[in-house]
Amino acid sequence: MRSPSTDKVEAPLSADFRLLGSGRHPDGVLPVGGLRMTQEFVHRPVMVAEVVAALATVPPGLFIDATVGAGGHSRAVLDAAPQLRLLGLDRDEDALSATAATLGGLAGRVVLRHASFDRLATVAASVSPGPVTAVLFDLGVSSPQLDFPERGFSYRLGGPLDMRMDRSSSRRAVDVVNDYDENALARLFAANGEGRFARRIARAIVAARPLYDTLALAEVVRAAIPAAARRHGGHPAKRVFQAIRIEVNDELAVLGAALDAALEILEPGGRCAVLAYHSGEDRIVKERFARASTGGCTCPPGLPCGCGAVPTHRLVFRGAHKPSAAEVAGNRRAESARLRVIQRLAPPIIEAFVAETGNP
Repeated sequence: MRSPSTDKVEAPLSADFRLLGSGRHPDGVLPVGGLRMTQEFVHRPVMVAEVVAALATVPPGLFIDATVGAGGHSRAVLDAAPQLRLLGLDRDEDALSATAATLGGLAGRVVLRHASFDRLATVAASVSPGPVTAVLFDLGVSSPQLDFPERGFSYRLGGPLDMRMDRSSSRRAVDVVNDYDENALARLFAANGEGRFARRIARAIVAARPLYDTLALAEVVRAAIPAAARRHGGHPAKRVFQAIRIEVNDELAVLGAALDAALEILEPGGRCAVLAYHSGEDRIVKERFARASTGGCTCPPGLPCGCGAVPTHRLVFRGAHKPSAAEVAGNRRAESARLRVIQRLAPPIIEAFVAETGNP
């Protein structure tokens, strides 16, 4: 395979932002500014300076924050990039209410929609006829979802087995835990890093049914793992809860298609940045970015391409950037974050002209 096209990322920038909450507009579009505020949904966005550095210099156009959360990344990018307008998407309506307050004062530049990121192209076409020049995915679960017991994401806090990011969806964690057979549960846990204990955990869960509470499930998982193995690797239920959450929300199933759509709608010079926190997520991102930056070239590395592949994007930097030690010290949930960024190339004829003349 041809080596991916790369470029260098600009020096990090910074921006201030507030994290508050607000009410939701009845027609599904959230207004910004002048709203009732709460302190309920407060999330610390990860690697903000690095995200801003990657996206702030893109051409004028629409910035899609496909997982807008509480709006921290979006606020920082908009403050640093006055040429951008925002379309913020999220499956969690609580998050969208908080975003509306975080982005107060930017009403003319912001549209928020309750939607999954696999619909980003359709939603973008419905709200803006202009070019899309930046897309951000901040994958995984947010701090408020983990910290509110009633959401059922946490193995440390007692609550119902829910784990739905979109609470209008029908499948919940209780359905996976109590309805999947032993083989299905074992496959699910093994696919999400539980390795040699996946079968033991699945068998223990089936034997303990019915299970309705997060702490009860966490205790079943803990008891299924040998004591020696529980002494390292963090909480014994961490990967099991992660696997169930991913299954409930179809996170990996929709990610590839969403990335393909984002890369397709980007204008030349536009960029897509992805923060992943799980090896399964990052593997999908890496594969999609490699394909776009090589054109799917199958030729041996180091040799001229003979298969006719044409890259459509270039990697802004090779590999993934990680949060600084200082950020991890202040926010342990940032530790597993991996940031990858890719940029859309101009069509081949225009790209060759630019390279030869230096003129856009």
